Amino acid sequence: MELLTVMKWPLFACLTLPWLLVYLGLHVVQREIIFVDLALAQVAALGTCVAMFAGCDLHSWQSYAWSAAFTIVGAVLFTLTRSRHHRVPQEALIGIVYVVAAAAGIVILTQTAGGKEELQRSLVGELLVVPPDEVLKTIALYAAIGIAHYVFRRRFMAISMNHEAAARSGLSVVWWDFLFYVLFGFAVTSFVHIGGVLLTFSYLIVPAVCGNYLAGSWRGRLVIGWVTATVASLVSLCLTPLLDLPIGATTVCVLGLALLLAALTARLWRFKPARTIARTGT
Repeated sequence: MELLTVMKWPLFACLTLPWLLVYLGLHVVQREIIFVDLALAQVAALGTCVAMFAGCDLHSWQSYAWSAAFTIVGAVLFTLTRSRHHRVPQEALIGIVYVVAAAAGIVILTQTAGGKEELQRSLVGELLVVPPDEVLKTIALYAAIGIAHYVFRRRFMAISMNHEAAARSGLSVVWWDFLFYVLFGFAVTSFVHIGGVLLTFSYLIVPAVCGNYLAGSWRGRLVIGWVTATVASLVSLCLTPLLDLPIGATTVCVLGLALLLAALTARLWRFKPARTIARTGT
């Protein structure tokens, strides 16, 4: 009973929050901006570091305001650098933003009381001790972001599928890109506060890549991604208390194993027809 009490909110968070991350991850993979989530999360974390340096409490509204402001700045930056005609690919700029934001955050935290603990928390999160109100607020935020994506799904999908064609059709690509990055940044930042950067990145990218390996349609990829994230969460939450493992790192490893299985399955499916034809032909 005590174990159930401890694991109740981590279980609730892992089963209710990754659904949006998986969906956003499909957009990220389709846009070929794989590390934008890490970069935006780190930019938002830099805002939190600045707030802590200014004397704000980590969970205060001032800290969240700083984080949101930095997220919007990051969204503007990534929107303005989105172009397939630049000599410098956007992924390179995303990597540079991540490294600089991470380095700046470390510099600031070294001058802040409790900086080492905050640095560790930003990587691995605090899933086992996450406050229930934090989970409930994040669920409400994810519901709002999900509704916005559903209402504007055609525009977001058009840009993710073919950026140039969407621009030629008269769609205001810059505006919709900016809105996508703002919503994306808020989703990533809120989950980083719960699960840390490593788990957030894994929930975004690994299930989406599994879906891309095993399905051709967007809906099929989404379903496979959701199933992958859910099963990995349940397995990890079962292993964590039994083997006394860190929950965030365990979930990342289980997701990595799921990706390996998806890649092997896709390879077997791909080559099985060819071998069958070859045997039939002989």
